[in-house]
Amino acid sequence: MKLHEYQAKDLLSQHGIPVAGGYVAETPDQAVEAAKKIDPSGKGPWVLKAQVHAGGRGKAGGVKLAKSIEDVRALATQMIGMKLVTPQTGAQGKIVHTLYITGDAFYPGPSEIREFYVSLTLDRATGRDVLIASAEGGVEIEEVAITRPDAIHKLHINPLMGLMPYQARQIAYKLGLSGEAFKNAVDFLVKLYKAYDALDASLLEINPMLKTSDDKIIALDAKLEIEDNALGVRHKALEALRDIREEEPLETEAREAGLSYVKLEGNVGCMVNGAGLAMATMDIIKLAGGWPANFLDVGGGANVERISKAFQILLRDPGVRVILVNIFGGIVQCDRVANGILQAYQQIGNIPVPMVVRLQGTNAEIAAKILKESGLAIIPAVELWEAAQKVQAALQQSS
Repeated sequence: MKLHEYQAKDLLSQHGIPVAGGYVAETPDQAVEAAKKIDPSGKGPWVLKAQVHAGGRGKAGGVKLAKSIEDVRALATQMIGMKLVTPQTGAQGKIVHTLYITGDAFYPGPSEIREFYVSLTLDRATGRDVLIASAEGGVEIEEVAITRPDAIHKLHINPLMGLMPYQARQIAYKLGLSGEAFKNAVDFLVKLYKAYDALDASLLEINPMLKTSDDKIIALDAKLEIEDNALGVRHKALEALRDIREEEPLETEAREAGLSYVKLEGNVGCMVNGAGLAMATMDIIKLAGGWPANFLDVGGGANVERISKAFQILLRDPGVRVILVNIFGGIVQCDRVANGILQAYQQIGNIPVPMVVRLQGTNAEIAAKILKESGLAIIPAVELWEAAQKVQAALQQSS
């Protein structure tokens, strides 16, 4: 689950991490009130930040500097309701519903202001969390990785020990910090890892981590993603922070129906049971020349109603030109899937795209008989490669 910047900062501040705080506004009047709370004198400046689940907001016009109260109102009026298009949103962009109003952290002082990049995530190759840091903060880290890979420092963390203070000191030293700023950075990094671990985050990114002119270390921006599997067990309260306006509607509908669904950009709708089988299915679709339109896992205990709901979700994706059903009957029985397919036809009235069905495992013979006697235009398959080839043939016929 992705969180907005203001939500992430609120959680980080609860873990003792210094952040550039502010107030949320959904109307220009609220933006003005927020600005006055930050600076009652009305002198400013203030920063208005669009709250969308995407990076690259600044370059796309989603971060603005206001030098007066009049600027705050004018910019808020312009930004609220705008469609923000960044490299991470795609051409469709995202509508800005909320702004985060903050003060200007770039105030003058005795020392140099510097920006850094810091993030924590899981390195799946090693099975360990990794701390990534760079002195090139405030810019897209992907650009730095390409142009200056030597400027990126990585530190893998022992899951039994966590981030140790000596490791935080190593990173602070590599970032070129010294004196009070060095001490504050070490404290910041140790607390950052503790927050990442306690929140069961899959990503915690601070870009930039700012060294202020008086040597404080603060999170000027924050991106936080919580592992979905931890929400219902360890962090039930955090579920309330979900902003479904920022999520793919089909993914939201699928989650509420107990389905695991991720929308992709292809043309083959995939319905499978089990994440491993889903990945193998998508791989073989690609190998045969197709392109998966989604990841949809109906789970091991799927019933007729869930199977029918899965079809309805697949067909609401306009990019789907062929459906591949690939079910291994272990816990879920193949005849249940077959009956779910029939029920989907009854509820929808007609499935307007070709459908290749491969049902193997428990009650596969019964399922084959059900589908054969249904009289529906279903393309059967026994082997997975055979199914992928039939999907590709159906794609070519429909083009």
